[in-house]
Amino acid sequence: MEATTSTDVLYFEDLAVGDRWFSPERVITEQDVADFAELTGDHDPLHRDASSHGLPFGEPVAHGLLGLSVLAGLSTEHPRVSTLALTGLSEWSFEAPIYFGDRVRVATTVSEIQPHGRRAARVTWLRELINQSDRVVQRGLLVTLVASKRRRRGTAPAAIVDTTDTPSQRGTLPAR
Repeated sequence: MEATTSTDVLYFEDLAVGDRWFSPERVITEQDVADFAELTGDHDPLHRDASSHGLPFGEPVAHGLLGLSVLAGLSTEHPRVSTLALTGLSEWSFEAPIYFGDRVRVATTVSEIQPHGRRAARVTWLRELINQSDRVVQRGLLVTLVASKRRRRGTAPAAIVDTTDTPSQRGTLPAR
């Protein structure tokens, strides 16, 4: 697959096993780490002041889940796919620390495509977070449902009105 621009929306019919994309780079800052710690409540000394003694990596590092979150964000436009849902995350490994000031980018490769009903496919993506030294710092598989060209966003089939007293459920998720 040739590189796409952020305006090219791809559907599962546009994808093939082996297609690969790279995102732009993003710098992981000390402020990113502080904001993530505040958001999540994870204030482990691993992610704080460099003056802390005995840090296993010699200096503070970003949260592993911050790296995963940045990976998710960077890969939403490279490729830009008509995603219906994230359905799985597996075989994730944290292979190297992410230090303050590291520049990271995402390599995305289509690993598998399986039909899922008439209007979608389950796409398994190998995603790798790569630092400025071309070292993979995280990698794993994400599985998403990707729409068919026949089902564009906003053109879902008309809702069926349930006139029975039985509560309905959407998809396989429990009713709210």
